[in-house]
Amino acid sequence: MKVIYVVFVISLFVLGVLCKKDMMRKSIVFDKNTPDVFYCPIHKPTGFDKLIVKARPLKKLCEFEGKELPEDYKSDCYQDIDESDYACKEKYRIMTRIKKLQLADINQDAGY
Repeated sequence: MKVIYVVFVISLFVLGVLCKKDMMRKSIVFDKNTPDVFYCPIHKPTGFDKLIVKARPLKKLCEFEGKELPEDYKSDCYQDIDESDYACKEKYRIMTRIKKLQLADINQDAGY
């Protein structure tokens, strides 16, 4: 009986950690209406309805390309989320989306 209880408690703990980690990952936001910036949390997010974000230039997202951060580096985002592996993947996705939108605009202007 104790083994089942311990497994249950550990499972709840792991599930809680994964949910919080997923919330941090999803806290980097890009809006196609403001393509020059991304938004990231400045304080620990407790929920998406209470998320306070700051606009940052897109060039600052994954600025160090996943490499070690300098000692004097001060991030404007909570827990340097803007320099995480996920942030680098997100920047690639955003840049791909922007290029597709630009190509669509060029094709529309050319009458294709």
